[in-house]
Amino acid sequence: MSSSGLDLVFPSVSGKDVVARFDGGDLTSDAGLLLLGEADRKIGLTEGMTEAITDRRQQSKVLHKVHDILRERVYAISAGYEDANDLDTLGSDPVLKTVCDRLPASGGDLASQPTISRLENGVTRKDLLRIGMLVAETVISDLPPDTTEVTLDVDTSDDPCHGQQEFEHFNGYYDEHCYLPLYVHVTGGDGRQRLLCSLLRPGKACATKGLFGVVRRVVELLRARFPAVRITLRGDSGFGICEVIGFCEEIGIEFVLGLRGNRRLHTLSTPTQMDACLKYKWEGNGCREYGELRYKAGSWKKQQRVVIKAEITRGELNPRFVVTSLTNKTPEELYEFYCGRGDQENRIKEMKLDLQSGRTSCHRFLANQFRLLLHTAACVLMGVLQRSLEGTKLAKAQIGTIRLRLLKVGARIVESCRKVWVHLPTAFPEKELWHHLHWRLSG
Repeated sequence: MSSSGLDLVFPSVSGKDVVARFDGGDLTSDAGLLLLGEADRKIGLTEGMTEAITDRRQQSKVLHKVHDILRERVYAISAGYEDANDLDTLGSDPVLKTVCDRLPASGGDLASQPTISRLENGVTRKDLLRIGMLVAETVISDLPPDTTEVTLDVDTSDDPCHGQQEFEHFNGYYDEHCYLPLYVHVTGGDGRQRLLCSLLRPGKACATKGLFGVVRRVVELLRARFPAVRITLRGDSGFGICEVIGFCEEIGIEFVLGLRGNRRLHTLSTPTQMDACLKYKWEGNGCREYGELRYKAGSWKKQQRVVIKAEITRGELNPRFVVTSLTNKTPEELYEFYCGRGDQENRIKEMKLDLQSGRTSCHRFLANQFRLLLHTAACVLMGVLQRSLEGTKLAKAQIGTIRLRLLKVGARIVESCRKVWVHLPTAFPEKELWHHLHWRLSG
């Protein structure tokens, strides 16, 4: 390093020193945020979220509108900057300013971390409820117009806590202090799972805490757009209990839920399990047998259809049970449909790993719920990009891949009297995908 402390010296090339310095001026490493801004304008997500928040600030002293702060935060999360502290410097990024409707050179900088934190800690329960409803409405409005059937997948996941946040508790199952957010995804006729809502819950919350209120509102929104839609709730064995079954029957939706095994179920399913054992004896590994029975637990109001899958894995009998109200599928079809819920775990991993939704490090619980909603909004916007890539080589790419290949693009920004020029790399390998996305999003 030179005596000035500003130069980064690298090995010479053909006798010439290679020196790096952070003095490039109006450059960006996230030119792909232009596409994300188009996705936001197409569905009106952050604009709607702004209307859901009551701005209690003295307007004569406001420098940064709520809409600008929301866009800045959500776009930064999408680009991989989940820490609000990053915006102390990113607030001057020319493309981030451009997608937030500020000129890259002559426009003022965006909000810094203190302003963002004040907004995160200033929202109320009513604000959060309205934002959650707005996000759900936006996602449902993005479903194909010819939708006749939808599947609601519900699941929980741990959100580790490392401080003294409100309502963080030790969870014995995860062996850590954490929150336990509830995720709801909706799958329409196009087969794509969309994140519908994320509800932050205390670390010791039971499976049903908050579930009924969320699902009831979601069902109302779905029926408001698709009056004749058939709705199926799908979840693992944590949701296969009498309260959930009774709730589904009460609001008139179907259900496919995992069911924990017990002595009575094992007794009733003995014929299916024996068939699997005999098949394994003659054919070896990979043998499965399916069956069904009518079963009523002591807490259930009536008998329900229970599907059995019996399989020998690693030399041991491994029976599984699913309780359902569906009657139009064979046992094998029904169990395969139940296994489709496993794809929700991939969507949750995108939230946790690609979008770092675990940055719920505020002390106040409501502020952390707001942060989770911001990450949810980022996931919704990235989902718009995912669906716009249908028919391309990135049609099934996850959020992290899309960010790396399409958002992380260097560019030089030049603001002239009449235009803002974004000069992208000539050698950029994804030019065609950029043209494709621009056509799909701005059309």
